[in-house]
Amino acid sequence: MRIENSFVPAEGVGESRERSLWEAGVLTWADFDPSRAPVGPKTGERIESFLAEALERLDDGDARYFGERFPARESWRLYENFRDDALFFDIETTGLDAARNDVTTVSVTQSGETTTLVRGEDLTAEALRAQFRDAPLVVSFNGKQFDVPFLEDNFAISIDAPHLDLMYPCRRVDLTGGLKAIETEVGIDRDRPDLSGRDAVRLWHRYARDGDDGALDTLVSYNREDTENLRNLADVVAHRLHDASIGQIAGEPAGVPDPR
Repeated sequence: MRIENSFVPAEGVGESRERSLWEAGVLTWADFDPSRAPVGPKTGERIESFLAEALERLDDGDARYFGERFPARESWRLYENFRDDALFFDIETTGLDAARNDVTTVSVTQSGETTTLVRGEDLTAEALRAQFRDAPLVVSFNGKQFDVPFLEDNFAISIDAPHLDLMYPCRRVDLTGGLKAIETEVGIDRDRPDLSGRDAVRLWHRYARDGDDGALDTLVSYNREDTENLRNLADVVAHRLHDASIGQIAGEPAGVPDPR
């Protein structure tokens, strides 16, 4: 599923009307002809108006425009277009309250490279702004409720790129529970499956209190693996949602690598 397959950003087009367009052979923006499409004149005009601007915005790589136009539950549709430059991120903290607890490590993966910032070393507001500044799309698991509030409260930064929080599309394809449980269900492996978020807090305290560099190394490795696994999970989710939507009609596979 690509942005160009999508008509739901147009005013007056919901999922059922979009599906009727697909079933009529209008699978992409290029296929749309208001005189032949199964929509009324007013809706046809609205779609044409949307397409006139959207084509230009897509040529410009304007992910923020589409992040604002797509319904929140359909943000996964941006993934295929911006996958190569998407920024996958995850944080570790000393607790669950952004107002009282600290961020200890932040890992980001972009274009196949992973960077980890560590509290007391290189984890600063400036470094975080540099990491997020040019990302067309950010991808997390439960990041909207947890990671982003922590980063914005602790570092006075604003993360305003379109955000694909995989927790929500996972639920749409019956993948529930925490990230580790979902990874196990879809066959994504970990080097240290025994570690958890509680262990991450313990490891940080061992490092901060006792100077245990080995504990920090383990924490960083755990945080990096969280981040790097998000790309495989995003691929799984994109495939399943594609197959449950336009894939059922077009009979074509999703345009992202099949991680299975």
